Amino acid sequence: MTIPRVLFGGLILLAIASGCGAVEVTATEAQIAAMRQRVAALGQLTAAPAVYPVDSANVSPRRLYFAALPYRGKPTRCFAWMGLPETRGTKVPGVVLVHGGGGTAFREWVERWNEHGFAAISIAVEGQTDERSADGKWWQQHEWAGPKRAGIYDDAAEPIEDQWMYHAVADVALANSLLRSLREVDAEQVGLSGISWGGIITSTAMGIDTRFAFAVPIYGCGQLPIAAEHYVRALEHNQVYREVWEPTTWLPRARMPALWLTWLRDTHFPLDAQQATYRAALGPRMVAVLPDMRHGHTVGWRPEDSYAFAESVVATGKPWLKQLHQERDGDRASVEFESAKPIDRAVLLSTIDTGYTGSRQWTESAAELKLNGAKVDITAPLPAGTTAYFFNVLSGPLTASSEYVDMVKPEDHESTK
Repeated sequence: MTIPRVLFGGLILLAIASGCGAVEVTATEAQIAAMRQRVAALGQLTAAPAVYPVDSANVSPRRLYFAALPYRGKPTRCFAWMGLPETRGTKVPGVVLVHGGGGTAFREWVERWNEHGFAAISIAVEGQTDERSADGKWWQQHEWAGPKRAGIYDDAAEPIEDQWMYHAVADVALANSLLRSLREVDAEQVGLSGISWGGIITSTAMGIDTRFAFAVPIYGCGQLPIAAEHYVRALEHNQVYREVWEPTTWLPRARMPALWLTWLRDTHFPLDAQQATYRAALGPRMVAVLPDMRHGHTVGWRPEDSYAFAESVVATGKPWLKQLHQERDGDRASVEFESAKPIDRAVLLSTIDTGYTGSRQWTESAAELKLNGAKVDITAPLPAGTTAYFFNVLSGPLTASSEYVDMVKPEDHESTK
């Protein structure tokens, strides 16, 4: 057994390598408090960073680097694609985009948001560009790179300023400040969206940099110790994750509207972990669980749901749909929504299985839909043996979901609002 000792603020942080390959990381209360204070300070990165263009300012989207935080005494930069909508009159809203594992700053993702009238900046948070390495397997690292992701918070015993998530959250805040500084952009209408690991970063950063007008975590969420098994094994003894990086410890500070977008059979982030995460945030929320979305970058940014949600928030200040009431009476479930869009139909998604939600068999059945102006009432009988369920409502290409209800958990037996 090896016990690395890392000095942090004059104290000693212990990281113990366990027999199963996970790392046990413990810290004192003073260490945790000091780390949290430094992480919270990332929300004060409100000055626009220096920009180092790759392409001409007349090109959109264009490649650039912006100055990021130093890493182990050396200056770093973050590579990004940034673009503006073609048609601009008044100031436009904006969005910061964060990739997941194996990704980078994507031009196409920026272009998608530009087409919907948003300025966008897609950032590369592991010191990479968008050019492939010689073997074609990885993205090339640039000379100003900071840290790369080390497994699942495997760098938690490092000084906080050397941890990857610290730099990723800082990059998000700096990109926000950069986008807000553009004369074409409405500084009060800049949102944040991330896919997979980018969704984890989004879930974390939205409670640290609270300037964002909206947030769209895609797949990724908090409560990873109850997520996929590889997260459970990696984090069950990681105190620094639980008390410093767990998104639900920061989300009570997040009051912006958020869309929690995922797919039903996701193998990384189950519905109960997502639910525990979105319930920690205090802002208005929508949930969208797409049955056939799959997991990835392209399939993550392809659905219209992210764009429609953001458009609604910047136009009206709130999501286009709100869950008002949800309950179960015997073998019959119901939910009430308030919707600014016409609802075409509703379905019940249910399962009789237990365990990880992405591995269960789910059944879709018809639900009764009643419309009364903006109010939408939905009811459906629950199949015998139902262990979990939720409703989906469909409006054209858009999907919105009621909260996930796990009938095995006592706290979900009563009505939810």
